[in-house]
Amino acid sequence: MKKYFTITRDALKKKIDQESDFVLIDVLGKISYAKRHLPGAISIDAHEEDFIRQVERRVPDKDKEIIVYCASFSCQLSPTAASKLVDEGYTNVVDFEGGLQDWEDSGYAFEAK
Repeated sequence: MKKYFTITRDALKKKIDQESDFVLIDVLGKISYAKRHLPGAISIDAHEEDFIRQVERRVPDKDKEIIVYCASFSCQLSPTAASKLVDEGYTNVVDFEGGLQDWEDSGYAFEAK
């Protein structure tokens, strides 16, 4: 039984470009987020004890699509965050496994704070 879905960078880019209805969460933390993040992403640090509470505050609808990402394919923060969200009852959780590195490798643009 798979707990959450995954998405490729090109599929995510298409969703962003089409302004699809989803929440994109950078789980790396505020410093990383300020340096660069994916377009439209919000920052909720997966290291924080109240990670789930922060998500619930920002995304009260447990059926809303949530896409999480971290630094790279080897980074385990986004899969961990995705699992936590599923465990809390979120039904449409997606992990962009490639994260910032995969996005950069594609040449896609970042936003910065």
